[in-house]
Amino acid sequence: MQRIARRSGTMDDRIAFLREFLRNPRQVASIIPSSRFLERRIVELAGVRSARTLVDLGAGTGGTTRAILGAMSPRAKLLGIEINQRFCQWLGRIEDPRLIAHCGSAHELQGTLALYGLPAPDVVISGIPFSTIDRATGLRILETIAAVLAPGGRFLAYQLSRQVEHLSRPLFGPAQVAVELRNIPPLRLYRWEKPAARVAPTGRSRRPDSTVARQTSTMRPS
Repeated sequence: MQRIARRSGTMDDRIAFLREFLRNPRQVASIIPSSRFLERRIVELAGVRSARTLVDLGAGTGGTTRAILGAMSPRAKLLGIEINQRFCQWLGRIEDPRLIAHCGSAHELQGTLALYGLPAPDVVISGIPFSTIDRATGLRILETIAAVLAPGGRFLAYQLSRQVEHLSRPLFGPAQVAVELRNIPPLRLYRWEKPAARVAPTGRSRRPDSTVARQTSTMRPS
């Protein structure tokens, strides 16, 4: 039976976020963790319940990670990646055999998946602040996500700015966009879906297009 460790307290999470924000505002980019309303939207829009292999990039103290675990299938696996050493310690306290907590960089995702013997992920969720990291690093991370995501898989990024949408358009095409107002600060959620492999008349699968839907649809805030 899976057992998800409870938070030691939302105040502890907030103190940890504030402390790390003051130490490195470009890396953390927020003074408090995500709200439960944002966590619910992430789970819903990413299609967490139907996924078998998931990735949580920029997992922080594990609040969103716990929400994902709470909605996941008992047979699914979640790879949580966090670059901040102190946040990694918090992430490692979550007691759930479905979670693999890894301290490292998101642009090493392909190698990290191989390290743990994980297949192409059905879902990649990212809270990495693309607006505060340099453009080259952001593009490298997004190119890696595009390369490893399974056909038919979903990529969801929750962000304060539109930078991730601009960087991702050449790789994924236009995004579906939602806004969650019940979070401090309110955040946009950008969702892309990688086209499923098409079967050619000969019976061989064709590679999916490099972009998703050609038209942008906007989802209403909840």
